Amino acid sequence: MPYQWTAIPDAPAASLRLWPYRSLPKTGFVWFIGATALLLALPLASQLGTPGLWVLLPFLLATICGIWIALQHSYRTGAVTEELTLTRDLITLHRHTPRRPDQSWQANPHWVRPALHPTGGPVPQYLTLSGNGREVELGAFLTPEERQELHRLLVKQLGDLRLAPPP
Repeated sequence: MPYQWTAIPDAPAASLRLWPYRSLPKTGFVWFIGATALLLALPLASQLGTPGLWVLLPFLLATICGIWIALQHSYRTGAVTEELTLTRDLITLHRHTPRRPDQSWQANPHWVRPALHPTGGPVPQYLTLSGNGREVELGAFLTPEERQELHRLLVKQLGDLRLAPPP
């Protein structure tokens, strides 16, 4: 799953980092562009020395450039990250979205309630945190199953944090 829990040493605290799933990693991008260029060059090989080469070449180059630009745009828009920090006294959610201002939310963890809305949200199994007079979404880019699992883990983590003895 595209998230990672990190325990904070010497404290009943944890940090959660969320990011969207990328089905094509950067190394796969290089291989995909190379294989596409190679396969598109096959029709050009039969046209070497003919005027047909100059007819096909701009279209094949435009295809490769279009794929490159589309994949790069996908990587830029998929650079969303959410960081949730749970401590005994404060829960903080920080969301970074490219080309938008960062968003932050803080609340007392004792009053924070994670909620999973099976329907009625912008996505199925919509996960929210409510507290400090606000309700914020968490992991809208995750799959419904991942949001259900994250909800279960958040409830457990918040329960453990509330039961931890004071320092």
